[in-house]
Amino acid sequence: MKRFMIGQYGNFDTEKQARDFRKDFFGVEACMLTGKQCTDKLMNSARDDNFSICVHFPLRSGGWRLRDPQFLSLDEEVCRNSYEYMEREFEFLSDIKPHYILLHYPKPVILDESVNWSNWRFADDTEYYFEKNYSFDLFSEKSEELFEWLSDIGMKNGFIPVLEFDALNRYVYGTDFLEKLLDKYNRIRICLDIGRLHLQDKSDQNFDSFATVRKFARYAEVVHLWNVKANTNLKHSHFPALPGLSPEEGWADIARYLKTISEVNKSFKVMFEHRSDLITDEELEDCYSWINDILSE
Repeated sequence: MKRFMIGQYGNFDTEKQARDFRKDFFGVEACMLTGKQCTDKLMNSARDDNFSICVHFPLRSGGWRLRDPQFLSLDEEVCRNSYEYMEREFEFLSDIKPHYILLHYPKPVILDESVNWSNWRFADDTEYYFEKNYSFDLFSEKSEELFEWLSDIGMKNGFIPVLEFDALNRYVYGTDFLEKLLDKYNRIRICLDIGRLHLQDKSDQNFDSFATVRKFARYAEVVHLWNVKANTNLKHSHFPALPGLSPEEGWADIARYLKTISEVNKSFKVMFEHRSDLITDEELEDCYSWINDILSE
């Protein structure tokens, strides 16, 4: 089964494609491509090398003031503009026919005010609210509106909607409301981002990343795989998952994460969301071989 993917972000890098991609990989996840030439390169490469295109929303850059639509915004105009932005981009993608389209969720994120979020990347202060300013009831209501809309438009346009967990609070990891939505709108799937999960695990004493993975593993369409050394400071962000990176030194326990997901889900994709330029060709091959061995156990 073809499961591995690489990312192309900002432009379609032909050197990266030649170095990182393998003929038995499933596809390429593309995001924020700058101009028609990049999009054409992606489509031509997919046709010539017979791989699937997936989209980390948006495929094209410059469509809105931020990368991520703010469909949960308390500002009704921002919320409406976000849905219009998504609909416009989904319509553009109808000819490309991506396997999935991925959006960050929640957006804006809802934060536990007691946690130090200084290592989290926000474009500006409109990308988050604190729990005290955003009730669980409203979060549930607006999330169901999103799920219903995404499910309908995904079916209409023939793609799988995928929600990548951003920073999470107890509304998601401490209740079962999201599981109920995923069961009800079962076309919608989840992306588990290992680097983000590990970083929050080390930053937020209330968050258990492995419990969260067990909770949502059966809904995972794709895993974003990268490592990060997160002790007191964030180091080596988006570093490749290499077998010699020890959890005792602050690195994510990649093998444990993947084995935990594989216990209930045998078909998720692995998208190497790493900076392969940080390592040698031999180390890159070690990365691929190690992950393949873990998933083959």
